[in-house]
Amino acid sequence: MAEKDMDQLNSNRNQVIVRTSIIGILANVLLAGFKAVVGLIANSIAVVLDAINNLTDALSSIVTIVGNKLSNKAPDKKHPLGHGRVEYISAMIVSAIILYAGVTSAIESVKKIINPEKPDYTPVTLIVISAAIVVKIVLGLFVQKKGKQVNSGALEASGKDALFDAILSASVLASAIVYIATKGKVSLEAYVGAFISVIIIKAGIEMLGGTISEILGKRADTETSKKVKEILNREPEVRGAYDLLINNYGPNKNYASVHLELPDTMTVDEVDVLTRKLEMNVYKETGIILTGVGVYSYNTSDTEVAHIRNDVQEMVMAHDWSLQMHGFYLDIEKHTMRFDVVVSFDIDPKEGIDIIRKEVKEAYPEYELNIIADLDIAD
Repeated sequence: MAEKDMDQLNSNRNQVIVRTSIIGILANVLLAGFKAVVGLIANSIAVVLDAINNLTDALSSIVTIVGNKLSNKAPDKKHPLGHGRVEYISAMIVSAIILYAGVTSAIESVKKIINPEKPDYTPVTLIVISAAIVVKIVLGLFVQKKGKQVNSGALEASGKDALFDAILSASVLASAIVYIATKGKVSLEAYVGAFISVIIIKAGIEMLGGTISEILGKRADTETSKKVKEILNREPEVRGAYDLLINNYGPNKNYASVHLELPDTMTVDEVDVLTRKLEMNVYKETGIILTGVGVYSYNTSDTEVAHIRNDVQEMVMAHDWSLQMHGFYLDIEKHTMRFDVVVSFDIDPKEGIDIIRKEVKEAYPEYELNIIADLDIAD
């Protein structure tokens, strides 16, 4: 993927986000107006709350547009890696709006349970609510689909919220039908509103948690990690790619570092040529910028080293919490041995390395050991 293609991709992505958000704003403002009028005429708290919920959806779409615009500001001295993470903050705000709408709806529904009021549903009321359900389902599926296409958490959150609104409106419609069918003897709208409020609150908490996870920095996608390593291992000089760390600075803005295991016969110039080639290949095929390439050297001329390496690896991998050993190098003349061990989160890294150091030292007391613990940060 060339740089020009990446710029075009980002430009198309921004257009989709803004266009989809504007559609959402218009649809929600119209729905809110119709529902508010019908709710006030019918004296229905459920319909009025539904209208307010549509207004919060419109506000969510506005936040999405603003967040997208801010996230695409050019890098500056204060933020040299750009402003891409602003989009995650906007997704968090959208989630908070959803959560607020759920809590507000719950409070109002409980009030109506304690002090019930008789609604006055008409055929027009049922038609408006039915139409709102259809519009919300279509809008929710559309926005969610576009959000997945362009990897926008804010759009996906807005799409999910629209689908929840459709469920809320359907519940209001059902309670209205029950009320009419029982000739006003059974009024369920306040209870239905309270139940749906709980569902909305749950959805808001889950969306908020997912967005916070993005901001904190989460484990790289397995497919992406494997793709990057496959590109690196494609070169004959590379015996292995390890310690891959992908840092995300917004949708489609990823920077990575990695360690490569290379033969001890390579010169610095050869390593420089190789790493530049790999950086270009990774960017072209994944859009990920490889900012740092560390090097492990491996022995190429001594069969005794291979025997010792296999023996040490067997000791290391005998532990369930020891996931991988790499970067092994043995200097027989200087009596030094060094390697890294990927330790799982099931044990304290220092404790794990101490156990391995003790076992290896007992087997090879004449060697000075340099063992480093690596965290299980990528597949």
